Amino acid sequence: MHAAAEQRRRAAEVDEAKALLADFVREAVERGLPPVPLTARPYTGVGRYRTGLRGWYLRRDFSLAVGTDGQFYIMTVPASLRSRLAGATPTPEQPRLVVGQGARDGESMPLASLLRQRLEAGADWPPGATG
Repeated sequence: MHAAAEQRRRAAEVDEAKALLADFVREAVERGLPPVPLTARPYTGVGRYRTGLRGWYLRRDFSLAVGTDGQFYIMTVPASLRSRLAGATPTPEQPRLVVGQGARDGESMPLASLLRQRLEAGADWPPGATG
């Protein structure tokens, strides 16, 4: 009983978060915020891998992004020679209404606030994202 209720609650949260992401993509396009090529960083933190994705980074450390497909991506992947040579393929994550929930203090933030901050930052954010 409780598991089914939790599953319904989680599905409703994901649906609401997906709607926020779709609204973000629509508004980013309307505001003329150009999507940039998204790169992934290996878990080791050293180097960057091409992904073939385009979108908008949500954090200045390039760890979170929204693709032009409206999907939510955590831009870290396992380190591998194959990824270094051929590029990486980050898997879209099920979005949550609070990003980083359960993380260290100061690392969690409502998704709506994160998306609003990114829209308000404009086209030149973050520095270096166009490469």
